[in-house]
Amino acid sequence: MQAATPHLRLGPRPLPLHVATALWTWQSSSAGLPLLSSGSTPSSAAATDDDSAGHASFRGFVGLARHHEAWRRRLIRLRADLALSDENTALDELVRGPFAAALQRETLRRMDRFLDGVQRYRHHASERDFAEPAVALSDGCSRLLDFSPFADGAELGDTALFMVPSLVNRWQVLDITPERSFMRAMARAGIGSYLVDWGTPSGSERNFSATDYVLRLERMLDAVRHAGAKRIHIGGYCMGGLLALALAIRRQADIDSLVLLATPWDFHADRTGQALMMANLPFLSRLVEHAGELPVDALQTLFYSLDPWQVIRKFSRFAALDPASPAAREFVLLEDWLNEGAPLPGPLAQECLLGWYGANSPASGEWQVAGEVVDPRRLQRPVLTVVPGQDRIVPPASARALAPPSPIAPPQAQRLELPLGHIGMVVSGRAPQMLWQPVTDWLRAPGGAPAT
Repeated sequence: MQAATPHLRLGPRPLPLHVATALWTWQSSSAGLPLLSSGSTPSSAAATDDDSAGHASFRGFVGLARHHEAWRRRLIRLRADLALSDENTALDELVRGPFAAALQRETLRRMDRFLDGVQRYRHHASERDFAEPAVALSDGCSRLLDFSPFADGAELGDTALFMVPSLVNRWQVLDITPERSFMRAMARAGIGSYLVDWGTPSGSERNFSATDYVLRLERMLDAVRHAGAKRIHIGGYCMGGLLALALAIRRQADIDSLVLLATPWDFHADRTGQALMMANLPFLSRLVEHAGELPVDALQTLFYSLDPWQVIRKFSRFAALDPASPAAREFVLLEDWLNEGAPLPGPLAQECLLGWYGANSPASGEWQVAGEVVDPRRLQRPVLTVVPGQDRIVPPASARALAPPSPIAPPQAQRLELPLGHIGMVVSGRAPQMLWQPVTDWLRAPGGAPAT
């Protein structure tokens, strides 16, 4: 009988891009090494030592060492630290011989560590082997998940939270493990907790726009109301926050407050963080036209552009973790979430690319759902806007547009700034104290001053 093939993960996606980034960067050091010679000239003969350190090219490194004593001392110290030769060895000889060999060894060491981390992740035994939430409603490929069974003895009151995640990544970021679960924390606090699982669009759903998804949210909101909650709060995370805001405006008579976590609104507030997206809008739009969707790997490439070295750094660190440790397990499950996203349907993708990013339609008052402009100023309910100050996915300036003192913020909005990142805000070790508890307090008394 043939043995079962072990589970092999796909990530980190797109893997060829991450491997190529590591190879090109590290190997460029060896490729540039022959350009070093004592005949090289400094980039600026008149530059000071500090200026040279900041602006000298790699090619002129040894030349700078000849002209600037500070650089010469640094290179000699490096030679001694690596135990490459005695101090009488000429710099040119050092570059051509022992230094080149040491550089190659270091390049291979770093590549081995990164690839070891990738392989450890792809073959790791961790899975979501804990109890999943109940399904309160199915609608097409989407489901409404009920976390109330995880109240762990807490008495559920008359308050419910209806949480809307992003359509780009799946819902599990709000439920990574039982211990790192925003949704289970809400249930343990006695709050009825519901979360949308968007699923993977198929059939007619491949033609969905934002309007179609907001209308689906309305049907799910009705299911939460029929479950008996007297006070209903809507929450939205990232892209899900835009849909949650549109829902809250349309159904504000049925809700008590809105919580927005890292929700973008002014897409032109910080173009530096979204430079690649802005530059490639025509190409991405054409890709959507041909594919009928924005593929997962295209989305992952956009995330890669925000920090091309992030994956290399974190998988190199992962290689040093004990595979059986809780930290390794949490890393694997979080990476699974990052790598198992769903494509965006064509119409919604064009709405995001050309409307949100291209024309800045939300902040400019042009984004419409079901034929009506989504104007935050129309929402007459308390709003808690949570802005993670270290967010590189949603620039903080973009999220602050939905909080005071922004002139387009909802009238009863308050802002909570956190010294965390986009994902760390909900799953890090500081998330329970810095996010979960303030949100719990808000849901119990919406409109009160949020914790800082």
